[in-house]
Amino acid sequence: MTRIEKVLYTGKVHITSGGRNGSARSDDGRLDIALSSPGSNGQGTNPEQLLAAGWSACFIGAIGLAAGKQKIKLPDDLSVNAEVDLGTAGIEYFLQARLRVHIPGIDREVAQSLVDSAHRTCPYSKALHGNIDIETVLV
Repeated sequence: MTRIEKVLYTGKVHITSGGRNGSARSDDGRLDIALSSPGSNGQGTNPEQLLAAGWSACFIGAIGLAAGKQKIKLPDDLSVNAEVDLGTAGIEYFLQARLRVHIPGIDREVAQSLVDSAHRTCPYSKALHGNIDIETVLV
């Protein structure tokens, strides 16, 4: 396991005792949201949506780094649709995910190399790789 040598940022969030049916608030107040269980009638978001949002935002940043190294200008309408599934196998809970990456106007082979590079360098991808089933698709 690689250890961080220099911490660049620490996200700090307090979750109330309701857990999936509670609330989340960051120490700086920028995040203040209600949580609700997936499929419930609750008005809040859920951990799976939060993971999908954070991971896809980071993944786009990793694509940008890869493109910068190759001096490739990315289109403004680059997008990632992330899907994070919560499911069971027997009595245990697991996650699986799909990242659908859209890089219009870039040669498919070049775009695929950017996606592959991003998957190797994105901290979320590195944390999850080998731990959950992940499908990364260039669309």
